Amino acid sequence: MPIIDPDPGRLYETYRATIGGRRRDLPTPALILDIEAATRNLQAMERALRGQPARLRPHIKAEKSPRLAALHIEHGAVGVATATAWEALAMAESGIADVLIANEVVGPAKLDAVVAAARLSRITIAIDDPRGAGELSAAARQAGVEVEVLIEVDVGMERGGTRSVEGSLAVARAVAEAPAIRLRGVQAYEGHCMSETDRTARTAMARAAMDVAGEHVAALREAGHLVTDVSGGGTGTYDITGRNPIVTELQAGSFVFMDRFHAPLVDQFEFALFVASTVVARHGRTIVLDAGRKSVGIDYASPRIAGIDMDGRFFAEEHGTFDFPDDPPLDRGDRVELIPGYAPTTVNLYDVYHVVAGDEVVDVWPIIPRGPGRGMVVGR
Repeated sequence: MPIIDPDPGRLYETYRATIGGRRRDLPTPALILDIEAATRNLQAMERALRGQPARLRPHIKAEKSPRLAALHIEHGAVGVATATAWEALAMAESGIADVLIANEVVGPAKLDAVVAAARLSRITIAIDDPRGAGELSAAARQAGVEVEVLIEVDVGMERGGTRSVEGSLAVARAVAEAPAIRLRGVQAYEGHCMSETDRTARTAMARAAMDVAGEHVAALREAGHLVTDVSGGGTGTYDITGRNPIVTELQAGSFVFMDRFHAPLVDQFEFALFVASTVVARHGRTIVLDAGRKSVGIDYASPRIAGIDMDGRFFAEEHGTFDFPDDPPLDRGDRVELIPGYAPTTVNLYDVYHVVAGDEVVDVWPIIPRGPGRGMVVGR
């Protein structure tokens, strides 16, 4: 019997067949984007940053959607940030003019994607090692493009980033000596602050992180290096880091969706991302859903059923289990919508967003990219 690979075009058309239908009739599990709520979130961020020196450069690692990236631009974003070279290339090919890869890029295939994107858009990448400057320079020079650079500084995450002022100066010297690349500034992402739910403590942590960044910026400028941009911040610190006078760009992105992890950090945004699910079993006070960890992100916080203030007990691969204190208000066949624990590890589980306004499915947006093949590009 011959093996036939699925046709992505036919698959996409199957999803598009839901347009015009009702959100409560979607086959489950399904990823739902409430476009009206998402738009209100974009408008809220636009208002919050009005008059502030920092511009929004949303990190779209959660969204993986050129359509959403374009909406960010319409609401004042200067460009977007991505986690991978593949995401950056997809954004550039989709017409996003200014893209930051907020991550180190290592390996020839990824560098090829960087320079391919640089033929289409302004591309900046983060580096924290002089060797990264040499590798990027060689790739950019061979391709005949220029790529800009942010020196990533470790301000407390203990992940990527230079660990000392001397380390940042060494990277800056390597960039200055290399052709086809140019220093733009510093990346100082204070992601370690995002899990601190106490506002006072989170503010102190974020300010301390930016003090570290300021030391590096001052040393770089004193050494004669041009630092025009400092990029950092997230949904949990946008209104703290965004007020720091050294910061010019904010990488907050998850605010457009919100999720259970981010909700305790800021209250200016509403839930706009949901996973439609069906109750497949009821046993006593327990219900079982057809959405497990392969359908909804459980990182950092438990998903909840919208309208029910209760965490799930357990999420297996294909099942979510909820225990009620009394008789459950749900039975076999009932439909629910889950609020993800963590949006970024929910979106990447799906091929498309079902975009809804009220109860109507108004569009289907492909989710790209997941790797070099850039996911389902048909109908983009």
